[in-house]
Amino acid sequence: MNQIACKVAPAIATGCTMILKPSEIAPFSAYLFAEVLDAAGVPAGVFNLVNGGAAAGAAIASHPQVDMVSFTGSTRAGIEVAIAAAPTVKRVSQELGGKSPNILLEDADYPTAVAAGIRQVMNNSGQSCNAPTRMIVPKARMMEVSRLARDAAAAISVGDPATDVSMGPVVSATQWGKVQRLIKKGMDEGATLIAGGPGLPDGIDKGYFVRPTVFADVTNGMTIAREEIFGPVLSILGYETLDQACEIANDTDYGLAAYIWGTDPSQIRAVAARLRAGRVSLNGSTGDSLTPFGGYKMSGNGREWGAFGFDEYVEIKAVMGFSNAP
Repeated sequence: MNQIACKVAPAIATGCTMILKPSEIAPFSAYLFAEVLDAAGVPAGVFNLVNGGAAAGAAIASHPQVDMVSFTGSTRAGIEVAIAAAPTVKRVSQELGGKSPNILLEDADYPTAVAAGIRQVMNNSGQSCNAPTRMIVPKARMMEVSRLARDAAAAISVGDPATDVSMGPVVSATQWGKVQRLIKKGMDEGATLIAGGPGLPDGIDKGYFVRPTVFADVTNGMTIAREEIFGPVLSILGYETLDQACEIANDTDYGLAAYIWGTDPSQIRAVAARLRAGRVSLNGSTGDSLTPFGGYKMSGNGREWGAFGFDEYVEIKAVMGFSNAP
């Protein structure tokens, strides 16, 4: 619903008509949204819902009568959308993947920061583009953080999301297989598995459920530190100096979000200024729909939410030569 509303609302507000093509894997929220707009009396033809897979998306992106495309999804798919849109030189706004760093400064409240970081990664079964999936901590505190992370992961209950659990399944068999492959890759490349691991969670014998998984002693060259897993998997990396922490944080193809925990405001501001990410959250601050959301580098271009979100749906026109006479 968020991915839909943050596009449709500014498009309507700026006077645009639009076509929404939802994910073919998870389209039902879009159906409900269409029913809401119909019940609200949005005029026919302003909002249009079209279902389909990659072929439908390519047809929309390449159509000469479509002036702008706003896309949320994987970086791979975003590249395909941009390629399809290029011959008609239309504007493309993209909110793509992420591998967001979560830097714990030396003076952070570690029990609070680690537990919050675990919950943020496991939220939505790890299927959040801005999830803080790289926790970057002082090397001297790796054992302490590992213990805290193991305990926090153990508190994440998995099961039917209609019941009182913390985490449901991932979206599909394909995604489950990808997450399992990358968990195995982390083990093969030498990361220390401190929670979770491959296979179904205990007590579950079917479905696309993933164990809440945490790796320690990860280096930024490992696959699990570089690829967006899009599942409930956290990598913990160590740093020796603050400069190194910032270097590790920025050493990624992505730049959607970043997170910092600490108590010294001047140090937090200095670190935030060095991070190449579209949004930086401090000490567990939550999202604000009045602020822009979007990424640097392979995380996309353009912004959603806030005043900047309207800019994607308008063009600038200069009119010159009017007489000053009344």
